[in-house]
Amino acid sequence: MAHGYLTDIKVQTLSQLSGGHSWQISLLHGRPGHTLIWTTRGQGKVHLDGQRRGLGPHNAIWIPAGHLFALEPGYQCTGLAVSIPEGMDLRLPQMARQLRIREASVQTELTSIIEAAQREEQAGRPLQQDALEAHAALISVWLRRQIILEEHLPPKQNAGARLSAAFCDLVAERYASGATMAEFADLLGVTPTHLSRAVKATTGKTAADVLSERILHAARTLLRETDETAQDIARHLGFGSAAYFTRYMQQHTGSPPANCGVDQTTPCSSMPFYDKSDVANLL
Repeated sequence: MAHGYLTDIKVQTLSQLSGGHSWQISLLHGRPGHTLIWTTRGQGKVHLDGQRRGLGPHNAIWIPAGHLFALEPGYQCTGLAVSIPEGMDLRLPQMARQLRIREASVQTELTSIIEAAQREEQAGRPLQQDALEAHAALISVWLRRQIILEEHLPPKQNAGARLSAAFCDLVAERYASGATMAEFADLLGVTPTHLSRAVKATTGKTAADVLSERILHAARTLLRETDETAQDIARHLGFGSAAYFTRYMQQHTGSPPANCGVDQTTPCSSMPFYDKSDVANLL
């Protein structure tokens, strides 16, 4: 059951990236292609590489395709997103990264590259994809130049953070397998209690919450973007029955599956907002 396949390079605002449905970026999920998010104003939080961190202006967030990710922007958070399909002949970073760019000239350089790609996409001229690939190559060069700088070397992770990252990688790969939390813990060589404690410390969510969010995002995406029945989606996501899937969606969204592909008044549809003191604790 394929869905969300990315075929062309796209440049979007953060609002466009959510498609008008805030849950599409605020629930944990894997992007269908490689994605660069460049924030230009405001604050929020980002879940990346098994950790939940603060987000501020001039943050470059690189998310490889399929990597578990969520963005929780504040109401005044703005930025641009560049989506790049898998399989393109580009030397793109293989690991997820969050870069805080402090030098004004470096900020301007990336903004200029992205805005040039955006203009190219909107112009609709011949050889558009060739031109967009050239802009994507420049973005790749910019990213790799920043990543190798000493100031952007990632801090050494403790054992709990490494366990959380490994769990999130497993969830990205096996969220639809129907595996229990005990089975995930067994794969990682720890007890379910230890796993949940480690994930909670780094993400603010229990391990079960992380898995539930990923399943919920997949379910809502399939309900919104395909004509698959609840029974087929339940089978695809590892549920034992359509009835169990229906109860699951009702419990987590307050609505039956038929209403869960839209952004109306369900609990998971609202865009989270964080004040400055909340975000400062994560920066």
